[in-house]
Amino acid sequence: MNLPLFIARRIHHDEDGHRKVSRPAIRIATVGVAIGLAVMLVSVCVVLGFKHTIRDKVVGFGSHITVADYMALQYETITPVCMDDSMMQRLKNVPGVRHVQRYALKQGILKTDDDFLGVTLKGLAQEYDTTFIASNLIEGSLPALNEGKSSGSLLVSKHIADKLGLKTGDRLFAYFMGDDNVRTRRFTICGIYRTHLKHFDESICMTDLRTVTKLNGWEDDQASGAEVTVGDFNRLEEVDMAMNQLVDRSVDKYGATYSSLTIDRLYPSIFAWLDLLDLDVWIILALMMAVAGFTMVSGLLIIIIERTSMIGTLKSLGARNKTIRHIFLWFAVFIILKGMAIGNILGIGLCLLQRATGMVHLNPETYYVDNVPVELNVPAIIALNVATLLISVIVLVAPSFLISHISPSKSMKYE
Repeated sequence: MNLPLFIARRIHHDEDGHRKVSRPAIRIATVGVAIGLAVMLVSVCVVLGFKHTIRDKVVGFGSHITVADYMALQYETITPVCMDDSMMQRLKNVPGVRHVQRYALKQGILKTDDDFLGVTLKGLAQEYDTTFIASNLIEGSLPALNEGKSSGSLLVSKHIADKLGLKTGDRLFAYFMGDDNVRTRRFTICGIYRTHLKHFDESICMTDLRTVTKLNGWEDDQASGAEVTVGDFNRLEEVDMAMNQLVDRSVDKYGATYSSLTIDRLYPSIFAWLDLLDLDVWIILALMMAVAGFTMVSGLLIIIIERTSMIGTLKSLGARNKTIRHIFLWFAVFIILKGMAIGNILGIGLCLLQRATGMVHLNPETYYVDNVPVELNVPAIIALNVATLLISVIVLVAPSFLISHISPSKSMKYE
């Protein structure tokens, strides 16, 4: 039988034995652990949800890896590359690639009777994955992505629609500059989307691929590039290296030079900002661990001092310092586990409530989302619980050595 565990359990469950001094100390220690763990859980779940939500929005517009002309990727020029069936199949065969889709870009001007606005027209191929766009559609429908003919439909953002006074079903003219002329097209607004990503909502309109390639005067097998989606974001660099070996600096039949770029390099400012959130989380975790550790150390010292007579009695019966230290460490573990149980209920409960109701709102102009996103990551929650228990116990080892300085004879004055 584990004697320290047995005695610690008896002390812990002996409510009548809790004295006036130790009772509030135990409660403060329990609350400290509970609040610390709850704050850590909420912080990690919110940051993970925030990072993944913003990342998924950016990826929804640009995919994980973009394969295009070298100059187009480096200097944001609109230069075509050959994206025929052979090249598409080669990209799909790269290990780790889940989906490949063509796109084409053209800059132009949308003109209404009262106003005009410069935009970037993005043409979507028939194989384009429209899941992200559809999830952010607030009115109307997506443009028809027919391979053989132009649809004449246009999907605009809420920002553009409000600026030009557009609604679903409206018709307007768009003007595009060519090498020596101006091309005019008439579009019908088929739908309106909103992602709260200012960089995209202010300029991106969407239509079918054929419309944009014809406006650019390109061949049927040319496009601005291909967007590649990987199966696992954590393998992004690995897939990109394989992609580079396949296409980097190779030349197509029209003389364009292929290159590839990952989404984090294509939009470095957004991903650098998201990486800064990790530092905030580590600071919060360190502070909350310090709070939980401090309250547990204070509580343990108070309990040891109050139980001095019991320590003296155990020593007089032949108990070693190590055995008595283990009694109080086990007693502290019971307090920590109770605090962790409360902290889990509180932290996970708040996360579930936020995810279900979206009660905490954010300014989408600043944070790109209109309410706080939450992601309940089970491995992260388990890791936080294990780390809290281990760190809390470890910081109590040093204070527990106070027991070795208590002698049976001196403990009599505490009676």
